[in-house]
Amino acid sequence: MLFGLSFIYGASGGTGFVDTARVLAESQTLPIGIVAGLGFVLTGFAFKISAVPFHMWTPDVYEGAPTPVTAFLAAAPKVAALALLAIILALPLALAAAVWKPVIIILSVASMVFGSFAGLMQTNLKRLMAYSAIANVGTIMVGLVCLDPMQGVICLDGLRGILIYLALYFVGVIGVFSVLLVLRKDGEPVEALTDLAGLSKTQPLLALAMAASLFSLAGVPPLAGFFGKYFVLLAAVKAGVWPLALVGVLTSVVAAGYYLRIVKIMYFDDAEASALDPVKDTALKAVVVLVSLSVLLFVLVPAPLMDAARHAAEGLLPP
Repeated sequence: MLFGLSFIYGASGGTGFVDTARVLAESQTLPIGIVAGLGFVLTGFAFKISAVPFHMWTPDVYEGAPTPVTAFLAAAPKVAALALLAIILALPLALAAAVWKPVIIILSVASMVFGSFAGLMQTNLKRLMAYSAIANVGTIMVGLVCLDPMQGVICLDGLRGILIYLALYFVGVIGVFSVLLVLRKDGEPVEALTDLAGLSKTQPLLALAMAASLFSLAGVPPLAGFFGKYFVLLAAVKAGVWPLALVGVLTSVVAAGYYLRIVKIMYFDDAEASALDPVKDTALKAVVVLVSLSVLLFVLVPAPLMDAARHAAEGLLPP
């Protein structure tokens, strides 16, 4: 990424977004330095957000890291990197959309397809969440395809959809990992899917919180995550890339399979012989309750997030 940024700096003569945008606006053809730099920058971002084929580190790191660290990796860096990528594509590199848009489409489709199907075979919860992250990143990248200034209001819709999706994805991921951190087996956080067997009978409220977060990540209406997918895919349809939106819908259906599998284990499987430890952490239980309410209450009070996303998108895009 740094190497690519140095190319863009060399071609534009400045480090500001305005400098790069001005050079692109004044050039009859795209400067080769910016094209080359864009390739490196996109590669760096793709690695950071775990887009296929730069995702290989993600499942192993998610599984091998302590669960609190995995929770952080699954939420904060993904949201920050995707937001920054959206800003860079929408502002300084907007006029280079003819170069980066095909790359984003390829990365998006590959991430959605691979993340959805690979997750079906997982037996480790943290590894499964890694493939969930890959699939969700692919869906969010559908909104990036809409960030073409020539499309006017569609560009605004795409950026607004991305911001809404990121906020709701963050809540859903924190909901899942907060439950995993609350649940302990022999003093350690649970990791295997089978550890959740019979959770609805032993810890019904935690099972309900986990189910709500999982259904939200799957995009099941009327939970919050459905609206994130809806606004992103709707922007893609308006932008004329409906085949990409169709891939997003179909892969979301596939990915719902591994979320439903966890719910099935919690509600219909018999508890394992080795029971989970008693839940004692009051602070984590409070986080679980707060996140679960956020997933559910967005349906009733969507205006604050919707308005904030719209104002943020309007402030980021040039007039």
